Amino acid sequence: MAPYAGPDAVVTVARTAERLGFHAVSASDRLLIPVGPHWGNDAGLPETHVWESLEMLTWAAAHTQRIRVTTGIVNSIFQPPIVLARRLATLDQLSRGRLDVGVGQGGGTRLPPFYIPEEFTAAGVPPGRRGAGFVEHVAAMRACWAPDPVEFTGEHYRIPPSKVGPKPWGDTVPLLFGAITRPTIERAARLGDGFITTAVNWDDTRDQIAWYRDAGGTGTVVVNVIPLLPGAEITERSFVEAALADLDRAGELGADEAHLALNILPLSADDQADLLEALATHL
Repeated sequence: MAPYAGPDAVVTVARTAERLGFHAVSASDRLLIPVGPHWGNDAGLPETHVWESLEMLTWAAAHTQRIRVTTGIVNSIFQPPIVLARRLATLDQLSRGRLDVGVGQGGGTRLPPFYIPEEFTAAGVPPGRRGAGFVEHVAAMRACWAPDPVEFTGEHYRIPPSKVGPKPWGDTVPLLFGAITRPTIERAARLGDGFITTAVNWDDTRDQIAWYRDAGGTGTVVVNVIPLLPGAEITERSFVEAALADLDRAGELGADEAHLALNILPLSADDQADLLEALATHL
């Protein structure tokens, strides 16, 4: 996120994370930041624009060898499924199979209606495309990754018989569904390769992981954790203590991965690298 994001910052953080042995780097997605008077400070939105996540992750992959690159999450229905499928497969090929994809249907605010209508307006997509339209979008992307000829016919999307490429590095690209409510988490268990949530309240996170497992979900559970909130005192000690506590909580609840949200803090890439160094010494 601006003002600290940029090509040099991506390289610094990605290379540091890889050198220290971390599993992945991830990037979030936000089409725009609404400025209408009805948006208050408690909406949970960033204050400044967000760089395009797939290009940022491509740049990170180009400057690393091992570490995985993850969208956490990309709002998929803002792009036609064939367009996003080809972009994701291209990144998967360029990274030699290091891509994990978190997908969502355009959420991202703590205030009702829990999505940003302005993003749907700008993307030319009706908010009613959420739900069944999101499920169909996922199916259309997976069709694009299947052997040629590709053909898909749905209520919202249609792909005529075609050769579509590139294909992913492996058989497919893992799709982890961003989910918060019980119905969307149960949908992730049925249709996704895992699910992603954010630990705003750990009691809620415990319930969410239990819902996923109870619904038969066997995929990867990713919990985004926020060790320090904006405005908190930021020192190596305070960050490490908070991060270790959050990692313990996530592990106790059955999460497979915990992604540390550093991008919400007013830190340069070098400062973020220093925090990762300090955390790695304790891990």
